[in-house]
Amino acid sequence: MTTSPPPKTYRVKSFGCQMNVYDGERMSELLASQGIAPAADGEDADLVVLNTCHIREKAADKVYSDIGRLVKAGDKVGKRPLIAVAGCVAQAEGEEIMARAPAVSMVVGPQAYHRLPEMLEAAVRGESTSDTDMPPIAKFDALPARRRSGPSAFLTVQEGCDKFCTYCVVPYTRGAEISRPYNDLAAEADRLVEAGAREITLLGQNVNAWTGEDPHGRPIGLDGLIRALAERPGLHRIRYTTSHPSDVTDGLIAAHGEIEKLMPFLHLPVQSGSDRVLKAMNRSHTADEYLRLLDRFRAVRPDIALSGDFIVGFPGETEAEFIDTLRLVDAVGYAQAFSFKYSPRPGTPAATMEDQVSPEVMDERLQRLQAALNRDQLAFNRATQGRRCTVLVERHGKKPGQWLGKSPWLQSVWFEGDHAIGDLVEVELLEAGPNSLEGRVLQQPVPA
Repeated sequence: MTTSPPPKTYRVKSFGCQMNVYDGERMSELLASQGIAPAADGEDADLVVLNTCHIREKAADKVYSDIGRLVKAGDKVGKRPLIAVAGCVAQAEGEEIMARAPAVSMVVGPQAYHRLPEMLEAAVRGESTSDTDMPPIAKFDALPARRRSGPSAFLTVQEGCDKFCTYCVVPYTRGAEISRPYNDLAAEADRLVEAGAREITLLGQNVNAWTGEDPHGRPIGLDGLIRALAERPGLHRIRYTTSHPSDVTDGLIAAHGEIEKLMPFLHLPVQSGSDRVLKAMNRSHTADEYLRLLDRFRAVRPDIALSGDFIVGFPGETEAEFIDTLRLVDAVGYAQAFSFKYSPRPGTPAATMEDQVSPEVMDERLQRLQAALNRDQLAFNRATQGRRCTVLVERHGKKPGQWLGKSPWLQSVWFEGDHAIGDLVEVELLEAGPNSLEGRVLQQPVPA
């Protein structure tokens, strides 16, 4: 048994979705609460946490490749870091990770990372540990209070999924749907605002499945939570992601027309425009039902920007069914969207379905789909030229005096002036490109 000195520095490397970004931030806060400092840019860390995603193909292979690079770099300087594998690959692979990669000291699933400090103590003693239990909510009770925040912050309100889409591993790696209690979320939101957050994005695998009770014991859904958070005077913007069509409520739709702080942006995955493919995916909606749902959002908020997710090449997808997807894209006119080739995930029903689509066909379809989505994103950006809006300043631009921020429609906007990160600046949107717009400042920042 080889002991190690307690780590003085750490680095958390997160892959994948915004939930992983949130988890990575919370693990960083947890390690910092133990007196461990973040490693400076360009410097090796004593402890490296690989916070993994298992959605795409070969995710585990990428983890082992990263582990190999860390070992090689450590051997070169005569000092290997302690390595922890966290997240969904850790949940799926379990102790098999340490069997294949003995350099790994800790394997911890996404519901158990609150145990990192005690696992780290064991690692320092030379003991390898693994924890992939899924205790509901327990990790949030054990995490330290939020002390730092950027101008835009994530807040996980719901985890897990009960939908069991046939292509997806999330129900197996994140567990069943659970909602965090209202009081916990309200308290964390208050701390984020006190720490400097002016925008909060509510996160969940199916975020609009969140349910709880308000301080008076009355049952509420996500719209009720949004309404309560909107009453915070220091909080200027609210977003949420990712939604499921079957969990959209009348109240949530109404909120988009009634709550000024709720940004005019909706990410609502559809995956395919073919009803037969949607049924094979175990999606609980048809293409027409999805389009009518978007119409209802547009009726209460005509300027809403729409975003979606698409999978091409699902087993059995024909050219005609793919054309159905292109027709749906044409009908919606997405401001943004994410598109992927189907990726067989071990243990999911779709992985053993017949008529798997060839990689060549998937590549060709993805290129056609992305061309349509890129066309619509540019069209949306150009349609906003001349609009006046508030931009939240998030970081410095590439040039001196240049700033980058987000419009209400989640567009990247750059502009010049004497500003600071966290300012809310009134701008006129000028020249539009496919991925960003130029803005001209109209008035001074909105006071905090």
